[in-house]
Amino acid sequence: MNQAVRRSRISTVLKKWQLYLFLTPAVLYFIVFHYLPMYGIQIAFKKFRPVDGIMGSPWVGFEHFERFFQSYYFWDLLWNTLSISLYELAVGFPLPILLALVFNEIKDGLFKRGVQTVTYAPHFISVVVMAGVVMTFLSPTTGIVNHILTFLGFPATDFLGEPGWFKTIFVMSGVWQNTGWGTIIYLAALSAVDPHLHEAAVMDGASRVKRVWHINIPTIIPTMTILLILNIGSFLSVGFEKILLLQNALNMESSDVISTFVYRSGLVDAQYSFSTAVGLFNSIVNVILLVSVNGIVRRINNSNSLW
Repeated sequence: MNQAVRRSRISTVLKKWQLYLFLTPAVLYFIVFHYLPMYGIQIAFKKFRPVDGIMGSPWVGFEHFERFFQSYYFWDLLWNTLSISLYELAVGFPLPILLALVFNEIKDGLFKRGVQTVTYAPHFISVVVMAGVVMTFLSPTTGIVNHILTFLGFPATDFLGEPGWFKTIFVMSGVWQNTGWGTIIYLAALSAVDPHLHEAAVMDGASRVKRVWHINIPTIIPTMTILLILNIGSFLSVGFEKILLLQNALNMESSDVISTFVYRSGLVDAQYSFSTAVGLFNSIVNVILLVSVNGIVRRINNSNSLW
């Protein structure tokens, strides 16, 4: 039986070899850049010295993890990471849904295409340029935001120099950059709505709001669920690049997250084993969150889960 199954699978691969050949580059990418580097995870449990190599470095067990958990900055890093992630999820996740529902209700025309272009465009700006734009706009001396505030009679504010403003600046700049692009997948899901459902609802006297609530939203719930699970799976992996670019000594108390700490410990301070342990902890928590949320969704509705 096993031989028959094996032959059947080989026959299937040979019949559709073009599809498997097309898939090969993506598989190789994940193997080379994601799976093979996992060999180095073991340095999280060793006192790694480049001279000795990975295998020659002495084993220290969970020493680096204990050092991180017992450090005075552990709770600050965890709080900053969680608060920024929750803020970003609470604001950034529903906005593309709302914008897609609005776009879907607008008739095709120059106005709709123009608004879509304006909202999509920031996505193609690199993170470095985006951070530069944010710093330029919010500059306490030359920024346009402070010029407007002083014109209205308010004092100029060093937004990036005040810890209380950092999370809002980070999240809102991300909303500006990614909300329009995020609507694309929801608009694709909304295109699958059967027009006859809306026609029947209109005949029954349903308003536009009721049609959106009872027809459009239920249609995109599976898409919303999948994207929510994926977002939870990278919950602690806050946008490292933009945080590092916007971070400075004045806002460090609210901007220092686990990913920036790993970068500073590993590449700047050359604490390779310690930074690997912290990064591994971050990845394990993300995996646990992903599996847990997917399990909850599977219990509620099996068809909406990832697996």
